[in-house]
Amino acid sequence: MVAMTKRVKVFEIVFNDPSKTFYSSGDKVAGKILVEVCEVTRVLAMKVQGVGCAKVEYAKGKQKCREEVDYLKYEDVVHLDDQPADTNGSVVLRPGNKYEYTFGFELPQHGQLVSSYKGKFGCVQYFVKALMERPSQDVLECRRHFEVEEPLDVNTPDLLSPTGGMKEKKVTCMFIPDGQVSLNAKIDRRGFCEGEEISIDAKFENTCSRIVVPKAAIVAKHMYQANGRTKLFRQKLSSVRGNHIISGMCDAWQGKTIRVPKLKPSILGCNIIRVEYALMIYVHIPGSEKLVLELPLVIGTVPYSGFGSRTNSMSSQEGTASTASASWSSMSMPSSAPPSYCDVTRDCRLDQPLTPLLDDYDGGDSPIFMSSFPFPPLPTYSEVEEEYNGNARMLPERGHVSCEESSSGPPSAASNGQAGPKKQYSEEEESSD
Repeated sequence: MVAMTKRVKVFEIVFNDPSKTFYSSGDKVAGKILVEVCEVTRVLAMKVQGVGCAKVEYAKGKQKCREEVDYLKYEDVVHLDDQPADTNGSVVLRPGNKYEYTFGFELPQHGQLVSSYKGKFGCVQYFVKALMERPSQDVLECRRHFEVEEPLDVNTPDLLSPTGGMKEKKVTCMFIPDGQVSLNAKIDRRGFCEGEEISIDAKFENTCSRIVVPKAAIVAKHMYQANGRTKLFRQKLSSVRGNHIISGMCDAWQGKTIRVPKLKPSILGCNIIRVEYALMIYVHIPGSEKLVLELPLVIGTVPYSGFGSRTNSMSSQEGTASTASASWSSMSMPSSAPPSYCDVTRDCRLDQPLTPLLDDYDGGDSPIFMSSFPFPPLPTYSEVEEEYNGNARMLPERGHVSCEESSSGPPSAASNGQAGPKKQYSEEEESSD
């Protein structure tokens, strides 16, 4: 709706299917332009436009960085079916009557659109705009937005392939070597959808003298490009944590899961806005930088259709029931020989430590200081902006940007190692001369 003027009572756009939440490539966008007037009004022309564009805008000091890319441009002149028009195409609208201008157009085919998006420094938006031209008056305008979601199938061979990596870090104390910390992790695929669970297999080894804590988090990376600059905005979405690992010990995750929260799908086809996701597996080392391993993720719209998926809740429940039944049977039946110590898994501890921990706050991971010094609540997010001298690139990241953690409450034991829905942000910026 627009602000009512002296002559126009109603001027709005209504879609034929108001319940439709989003459109995709090749869909038809159809609707009506409703008009009611308070006085006799002559309309020279009624134009309808379909607009889709990506915009990036942010300030760098006194400089305004702005970029725009069009994905949809449609324009047509619509007419009233049962209303006679003059020789110049104009019509006279009278009060007390309701007039409807019908319109319809098809969206471009697959590969030419980008999903709707709204971020901190940019957006991708689609809308229908109606323009009413009247003699000796300003053009009257109204618009109606609609969502576009491009299908992204996670069942492609590339996204179904496993991925993993290994990292290690040497630790020193006052320039004296103090051992090292290493991690080796992998996941069975890279493509996931909202609500699915990522199964992590990882091994951690601690040969330094400090107590370390392994953790994992899903991180979103929003990249905006304008005026030759690339601005990176990182956001931690959800996280899990493991048990403390003392000096000289190892720990292993066998199928430890982290659930994918409600997310917008990855945006990979836009020239100025890119949204990527990653699984960050890292080890907190007191008094030293984190040991970090990032595994790329793609969040899609078509769920995983393979058999034996760990993301299926019914399968998980049945698997749990069968495991419990097998365990009960093994307890009931006598064993021929006791198991060898070599056959026992190394991760035999509880999923959660017995001591309450500060939720997702690295500064309180040391059990020595945990109960002695209470920490005040930290802000829900923090931003750090850095500028690099070099060529601005869209796809590769310039080094690792650590995602610090914060706590917004008193110590609490998280259920199943799953931290609360806290979010943290950081920024960095690249510029090209």
